[in-house]
Amino acid sequence: MKNDIKKITYNNTITITEDKAEQRIDNFLIKNYKKIPKSALYKIIRTGKLKINKKKVKPQYKLKIGDYIYIPIKKSEDIKNTSQKINIKIIQNISNNILYEDKYLLVINKECGIAVHGGSGINLGIIETIRILKPKNHFLELVHRLDRGTSGVLILAKKRSILRHLNQQLRKKKIKKNYLALVHGIWPIEKKKISAPILKINKINSKNIVEINKKGKQSETYFSIQHQYRDHTLIKAAPITGRTHQIRIHTAYIGHPIVLDKKYGKKELDYKIKRTHIKNRLLLHANDITFIHPYYKKQMTIVAPLENNFKKYLNII
Repeated sequence: MKNDIKKITYNNTITITEDKAEQRIDNFLIKNYKKIPKSALYKIIRTGKLKINKKKVKPQYKLKIGDYIYIPIKKSEDIKNTSQKINIKIIQNISNNILYEDKYLLVINKECGIAVHGGSGINLGIIETIRILKPKNHFLELVHRLDRGTSGVLILAKKRSILRHLNQQLRKKKIKKNYLALVHGIWPIEKKKISAPILKINKINSKNIVEINKKGKQSETYFSIQHQYRDHTLIKAAPITGRTHQIRIHTAYIGHPIVLDKKYGKKELDYKIKRTHIKNRLLLHANDITFIHPYYKKQMTIVAPLENNFKKYLNII
């Protein structure tokens, strides 16, 4: 197992998804490799040791969706620590929640609370765990992302050509995603679309946060009511764009935040629900995704069943 981890870490490659696009490569490195001196990061860019799509770039290069970055940084100490911190429960959970798999794709139902990437305070994320589960797959990359607190359908590509094809579908907005969210209050029947610019602002306590701001990037989400409760509404959200925390900020923007959303929610509304004995979690779930299979050329729709904890909330409200 240690050898598998070493291969993964030494072959340090990253594929850029929509939430990482449009930022400079130097800022991207500084943000994601905080323990490495800035001078060292700029040196690997300047000397051409860092490559994007197999080409040398300048520090001001702006990342694009689908860019494939090779970063020649070895973290031997991190390897030793990680090999001792593998969470067997997470491995079993991922293994039991595979929704679809073939030679080209792997689709899982991600559990709430598991990050897609390992990071500060997180031993292993989805991608690192799956690479350990499937060591024979020399290429495994996320096609898109889900927030740590969001559960649901997540696609990984097993070949670079498949990843490129799916990234192209994302750019052309041919991949359709539907989310389920439980929000506070009675959702207005007439509110079927929210279109508002979203801006990333300075990190608060090292966590990303966004706001509706005219200086931000345009974002659009379609909504429909699935079930009306006394004080809550189960809605379906179909994001057209893929901005950070888009559904969460859009629902909060019109006064109907997602239940138990610690960043954009309302504590006074969450209080009564938190007093239950059910696991505290953000009630947002990536329910289904529709795309064209890059190899078989057929349309596929994959549905991720709701977690039991989400269902329990629906039974008590």
